[in-house]
Amino acid sequence: MPAGESFYITTPIYYPSDVPHIGHGYTSVAVDTLARWHRQSGDDTWMLTGTDEHGQKMLRAAAANGVTPQEWVDKLVSESWFPLLTTLDVANDDFIRTTQERHETNVQVFFQKLYDAGYIYAGEYEALYCVGCEEFKPESEIVDGTGPFEGLKVCAIHSKPLELLQEKNYFFKLSEFQDRLLELYKTEPDFVRPDSARNEVVSFVSQGLKDLSISRSTFDWGIPLPWDTSHVIYVWVDALLNYVTAVGYGSDEAAFERRWPAYHVVGKDILRFHAVIWPAMLMAAGLEVPKGVFAHGWLLVGGEKMSKSKLTGIAPTEITDVFGSDAYRFYFLSAIAFGQDGSFSWEDLSARYQAELANGFGNLASRTIAMIERYFDGVVPAAGEYSAQDLAIQELVAKAAADADAAVERFRIDEAIADVWTIVDALNGYITENEPWALAKDEEQRERLGTVLYTCAEGLRALAVLLSPVMPQSTAKLWDALGAEGGLGALTAQPLRDAGRWGLLPAGISVHTLAPLFPRIEATA
Repeated sequence: MPAGESFYITTPIYYPSDVPHIGHGYTSVAVDTLARWHRQSGDDTWMLTGTDEHGQKMLRAAAANGVTPQEWVDKLVSESWFPLLTTLDVANDDFIRTTQERHETNVQVFFQKLYDAGYIYAGEYEALYCVGCEEFKPESEIVDGTGPFEGLKVCAIHSKPLELLQEKNYFFKLSEFQDRLLELYKTEPDFVRPDSARNEVVSFVSQGLKDLSISRSTFDWGIPLPWDTSHVIYVWVDALLNYVTAVGYGSDEAAFERRWPAYHVVGKDILRFHAVIWPAMLMAAGLEVPKGVFAHGWLLVGGEKMSKSKLTGIAPTEITDVFGSDAYRFYFLSAIAFGQDGSFSWEDLSARYQAELANGFGNLASRTIAMIERYFDGVVPAAGEYSAQDLAIQELVAKAAADADAAVERFRIDEAIADVWTIVDALNGYITENEPWALAKDEEQRERLGTVLYTCAEGLRALAVLLSPVMPQSTAKLWDALGAEGGLGALTAQPLRDAGRWGLLPAGISVHTLAPLFPRIEATA
């Protein structure tokens, strides 16, 4: 995209009923990396995350703990969800909570608009409801219970009995938007990605849409409907509005005009809310639909989606306390094709840490800096005449930078990292082939030695810039070791789309001793 354009990107807002696990962390660092990339490329970037705090499940949990719902969500957010951002170095621009006044007030503005336009009506509703999902379940997600739940209908996701609810509700005329949605998917083929997600959505909508219940009247922990305060807005519908209320809908027209529309990154289990219900609601309100919805896959542990009840949830700190946040970010973003399911194992994490980070990138950085210190008194040497081998490195760096940027445009962070990693592999091979330690023994090869080490240092400069959105801590340390000024702030000010230009690291600057970026870990979890 041209530099300077608006790039507004969101995580789903998380339901903070439980503590965050590595799946939540995966989504957050993916969106953060995309935001960092665009921010460093000069785009008008805004990253939003937050928490979805209403609903029956939260009300019951608060009652069970003897506190008010607001006290309960305040505790959860402050003790678990805010710290997650620090743990994983997430540089979000905003954090919205659905209990904030800026959200609640403007959700009512939005629904009053839909009601006045005739898109909402009252009716009776009866359906099986999962409190865990906070969702009326479709037939495809209802299964027969087994064991203690034999004879009951249970949620296919939570394996717990469903509740039959019969209420007077208000409905949104979702059925009226079937044709408009299908036309959207046809004319904007990248509106839903990846292709598997798009095909699922098109198939679902093509089968016909039913009107959507958008209110509950049996409890009061939610946002009241402005025309009937005996009803609160259904938690999932309320939550979707965060993407517009956070950027000024209903209160700051200039901010909203600047930021909206957004890209949404969500787990595939909530794809239909974002790719079907949400754009239909926006159409009804006369607003632009999102720029796109990207559904990533699940993180699997032992072949199953993580679940607190099945004891397969893993806290991010279990990984970061051992390997560090950069390794967490690198591993999940590179080891899993973004958009597909991926399996986590401690053995794979440990192996990749050692091979790719410690022995690959980290060792390349350490020995390059050490050789400049040893052979040139710590001063980056000037390059002499470039050989074909040197020029090949320059061409590879330029291509890797361009290919990585194109991959990020496709939301394929894993492919972008693979493109950048070709530089790591090429430079390690380049050092092996040129043997700087042998060149240093021959004074007549002094100029060639300088050219080789400048090539390595300049390659590291490109790597620091290109990898900074993925691994902000280690790249900042490398940036300092290269003698570049200003630390992380200066690094993230480097135009990322210029990273592949050769010769941006000035000769004559002094390097600094670099401690191992990824220290050896003797024991893992």
